[in-house]
Amino acid sequence: MARYTGPRIRISRRFGTPVFGPSKYLERKNYGPGVHGPKSRRKNTDYALGLIEKQKLRYYYGLLERQFRGVYERALKRRGVTGETMLQILETRLDNVVYHLGFANTRAGARQMVSHGHIKVNGRSVNIPSCGLKVNDVIEVKDSSVSRQMGTRNLESSTSRSVPDWLSLNKDAFKGTVLRIPSRDDIQPIANEQAVVEFYSR
Repeated sequence: MARYTGPRIRISRRFGTPVFGPSKYLERKNYGPGVHGPKSRRKNTDYALGLIEKQKLRYYYGLLERQFRGVYERALKRRGVTGETMLQILETRLDNVVYHLGFANTRAGARQMVSHGHIKVNGRSVNIPSCGLKVNDVIEVKDSSVSRQMGTRNLESSTSRSVPDWLSLNKDAFKGTVLRIPSRDDIQPIANEQAVVEFYSR
């Protein structure tokens, strides 16, 4: 399973945004990494700004460059606003939905749960984190002692995060359902998706 394994705080400090989740360290040092971090930097070009926005989204959802480019190309082929469609594809990935439901504490943890076979979709075991979900799809934690123990622990520790309106959760049954495809207002992206579209369309 290809994934980013490099430094996380450094990346978040570079972008000035907690792309890997909240961090007390980032709050203490809210400037760029390195010895020149606290100093003012020259203005970024349009290309650099587009690259920064693209990297924010890519790290946020835990995708490698080739995977993220594939998401953009799929969004480009669909009807509608490309930027919003791209966000919808990212949000309805199985690993992201598992994270939103609270079955995992991080997106990386959700990806691991899926790839290790702890998650079922519509009653069938699925081990592909990038699997796209549709309306009325049912996601559940596998009915085994190890899977349920993991799900219980994660649900207890993720109570501070609310489940999005486009999903429903039955904690007792360890099940969640996709009620609808999220709109841009539901997603509240960490980056400017239009800048990402413009970056790729150069």
